[in-house]
Amino acid sequence: MTKRIRLLIVDDHAVVRLGLRTLLADEPDLEVVAEAGTAEEALVQVANHHPDVVVLDIQLPGRSGLEACHDIRAQFPETQVVILTSHAVEGFVEQALRAGAAGYVLKQVGNEELVRAVHAAQRGEIALDPKTATKVVASLKTLQTQADTSAFRDLSQRELDVLALVARGKSNREIGQVLNLSEITVRNYVSNILEKLHMRNRIELATYAVQHRIEEHLG
Repeated sequence: MTKRIRLLIVDDHAVVRLGLRTLLADEPDLEVVAEAGTAEEALVQVANHHPDVVVLDIQLPGRSGLEACHDIRAQFPETQVVILTSHAVEGFVEQALRAGAAGYVLKQVGNEELVRAVHAAQRGEIALDPKTATKVVASLKTLQTQADTSAFRDLSQRELDVLALVARGKSNREIGQVLNLSEITVRNYVSNILEKLHMRNRIELATYAVQHRIEEHLG
């Protein structure tokens, strides 16, 4: 039997938490193990239940969801965080990624997008809904007026191709389909890129690639 993904839901509205619990309970491989209404409660529940993924709203009373995300990732690095919010603010998206979030999903986009983001986070991948991803790329290109030409100097052209697809939130299987490579080969490329860029995970790679405008370095 496939191991179920253990979830913590964090939102200050009880009705929203109930709706999310009901939605996620319909997925056979997902299990909601706890709920919280504040950042402080979220940390306590993560410590008590060690969920695989935290579904977290940004707007919380007291300390914000972004602060909670940072603390969760710092204290419990094995737990991933997916931001679920009604706010499509570009600054929030970038801050969420910097805080260690594995996904940023708008409440308006629908149930399937949230479930997809949870599964992606569990795999250690990054998940942004298309509208949010577009805004992130546009925002970071505006903020960074000068590209660091040496950012990718140690990467081969094929590694650049793989990294560009990682930055778009593609899984290893999806990257393999695009580049006509096996999933194992893609995994090896990703491991090599992590080592060359001295990074720990795909989320850091994706953020780095977007910040340094990887699309401009593709052949």
